[in-house]
Amino acid sequence: MDKAKRKAIIAGNWKMNKTPKEATELLNAIAPLVADADCEVIACVPYVDLAAAIEATKGTNIKIGAENCHWAASGAFTGEISTGMLTEIGVEYVVLGHSERRQYFGETDETVNKRTKAALAAGLKPIVCVGELLWERECNITEEVIARQIKLDLWDVTEEELKNVVIAYEPVWAIGTGKTATADQAEEVCAFIRAQLAKLYNQDAADAVTIQYGGSMNDGNADELVSKTNVDGGLIGGASLVAEKFAAIVKAASK
Repeated sequence: MDKAKRKAIIAGNWKMNKTPKEATELLNAIAPLVADADCEVIACVPYVDLAAAIEATKGTNIKIGAENCHWAASGAFTGEISTGMLTEIGVEYVVLGHSERRQYFGETDETVNKRTKAALAAGLKPIVCVGELLWERECNITEEVIARQIKLDLWDVTEEELKNVVIAYEPVWAIGTGKTATADQAEEVCAFIRAQLAKLYNQDAADAVTIQYGGSMNDGNADELVSKTNVDGGLIGGASLVAEKFAAIVKAASK
C-alpha cells in the first residue's frame, strides 16, 4: 500500500449471511477491535441488515455499505433497491459487479456500468469488482479480461467521479474456494489495473484510486498481501464474519 497517495480500505462483504440481530452482535464485537484502525473500515451487509448495522455503528469508525443497487431511481424492478433508498438511511458504499452477481444473476459490464454511474450520481462510493475466471487465467488472457472490464465498467465515469470509486480485484477462482492468488500475483494484476486507469485518465488519477484484493484474503495472508505497493486493502468474504479474524486483517492494513 502507498498511503501517501491513497486510502487503504478493508471492506467486509457479508454476502447472504446474518439476520439483523446477528448483524448487531457482530458489529458490536468488531467495533472495539478496530477502533484505532489506520485504514477505512467498511461492512457491506444484506439489505435487511442495513438499518440495524447503521444503528450499531453510530459513533464508531465503521462505515456501512450495501451489496448492490439498481440504476433506476424507482420503478417496476421487483426485488431491487435504489440508490435513494440506500442514501436516505445512511449507507455510504455499495459493492457492484461482484462475480457472484455476474455468475448467478446475469450482471454484465453494461449493467455494472449503469449501476456505477447511478451510485456516483447519488453520492455513494461504489466498490467495483473485476476479475478473471480460472479458465481465462489458464488461457493467459487475464490482462485482456481485466482491461475490458475496467474500460466498460467505468465507461463515462469522469476523472472527478473516479475519486469516489474503489476497485476490487477478485480472481473468480479464488473466491470462496480457499485458494488465494499469491501476493505477487495479486500485485501484478492490481498494478495492471492501475496502469489501465492511467491510460483511461492519467497517472495522478490512477495513483489516487484504492485497489483492493478480493480473493480469500484472511488473517493468515493479509500481512503479505497488503505489503505490496498496489494492493490497497481487501474486500473480505468469510473472514469478515468472524470479529477477531476481520480485526486482524484491519490491523495488517493499519501498519
